[in-house]
Amino acid sequence: MDTAEAINTRRAIKKFDSTYKMTKQQVDSLMELAIRSPTSYNQQNWRFITVTDQSVKEQISKAARDQAQPSDGSLVIILCGNMNAWQQDPFRYWKNSTLEKQEHVKKAMHTKYAESPQNQRDEAIRSCGFAGQTIMLSARHMGLDSCPMVGFEYDDLAKIINLPDDHLIVMMIVVGKASEPAGPRGGQLPLDQVVFENKF
Repeated sequence: MDTAEAINTRRAIKKFDSTYKMTKQQVDSLMELAIRSPTSYNQQNWRFITVTDQSVKEQISKAARDQAQPSDGSLVIILCGNMNAWQQDPFRYWKNSTLEKQEHVKKAMHTKYAESPQNQRDEAIRSCGFAGQTIMLSARHMGLDSCPMVGFEYDDLAKIINLPDDHLIVMMIVVGKASEPAGPRGGQLPLDQVVFENKF
């Protein structure tokens, strides 16, 4: 499946085949693609909780206001942002570069994030957004279906996954095989309502 087909056929699936189980190799392949997603300063500040254990998936479904996707899907991926990644051994993000480059990036990150919790939070959300789309398109390329979800009780889900204090949950994505196709698209806005050339 080429990229355009993956984009055009990706849908938010609501009903998954609960008998379909992804292999560990499939999960690993999907996550290897996920970590190719871009992050500012290459800080790789996404953190992924992959859940295949049925009892944990059922807890997540309960936290997701009793929606069935987490319990019925094969894999739940909870995308979290580490808001302190910028200061945690930052040289490792440019380990293949020169010391000069490493020092430059460390200083730049300190300038941007040290005094701005808002920048830390925004960056985590941005990074997880990139990764979320990578996961969904990669899953589609693999012949799988997905559903991005933000409809859950944050504190309940945080307890289930033992979320660290300096992390935030951005979204979760359920991956598996659809048991029925998505309904008709709700309606796409035309390009001239959302795309503006050079300026508004």
